[in-house]
Amino acid sequence: MGTGTLITAIAVFLLAGGLFFLGGRQLLERGYLFNNAWIYATKKERESMNKKPYYRQSGIVFCLLGLLFTVIGLHAILQDSRLFWLESALSVGAVAYAIVSTLRIMKENETDPKPRS
Repeated sequence: MGTGTLITAIAVFLLAGGLFFLGGRQLLERGYLFNNAWIYATKKERESMNKKPYYRQSGIVFCLLGLLFTVIGLHAILQDSRLFWLESALSVGAVAYAIVSTLRIMKENETDPKPRS
């Protein structure tokens, strides 16, 4: 393993740690809500929005991305091509979860007669 590979792996592991940190904060419903529904909502919409499912969705996605970058770092260090398949599965899983959970949240918001805070 060369110096470039080691530096790359360290950078990827640091990125993974940052993603796990953000994911944990989102799951604890702390800090800024990193979710498009919140970011693009108007001030009036934000006041009546139930933030809990959006925090949960963002937290899970950040944790999945942290896991993905951990596997990418391991792939760089171990040079095992089989880890590519795990990287691919985690990538597809994170995108699929984001889409399915967004649709589920939208469906719940349509059937929920009163907004929650």
